[in-house]
Amino acid sequence: MKKILLPACLAVLSLSACADFFVREGVGFTGIDGEPKTFSEAKGSADYVTRQSSVPARLATLPPVRLRTDSADVSALAGAALEAGGRTPANAAEVGGTDRTLYLSTVEVNGVLFAVLRTREGDTTRMASGAGDTFLASVPRLTGCLASGPAYQNGKAGRRTTAYAVPLNCS
Repeated sequence: MKKILLPACLAVLSLSACADFFVREGVGFTGIDGEPKTFSEAKGSADYVTRQSSVPARLATLPPVRLRTDSADVSALAGAALEAGGRTPANAAEVGGTDRTLYLSTVEVNGVLFAVLRTREGDTTRMASGAGDTFLASVPRLTGCLASGPAYQNGKAGRRTTAYAVPLNCS
């Protein structure tokens, strides 16, 4: 057994000494799941790769805005969260596609945590209809928490809005 094990260990040890342990370059590796081989600085191009961290990681670095209100109604709490949600990169995580950037922040009102998705400051363009349902379905992926209620919107029901709030269950 020693006659086989000793040469095998020596062979593995000598082969591992041939390359730097921390260099992980492969030959002909093009990426996983169609990752681009090159990078572009132009947002919207096919090979664009964002330099920012992921949305849940960025959101975790931002402290939630904490508010107190007199009401105990969830829709009133959502209204307060909609008003206090972040609108700049300093207080919200950037979320969005190639044509528009939205901001995601967390707001805690009377101990109830809300995820708030809204347009940037000064943007009066309304979100597309059906964005509330899409946001509600995306809450677990964006925040790491489950949605514990419907998506509340800023404004009248049925009209396009500039902000949505969803209560979260992070336990």
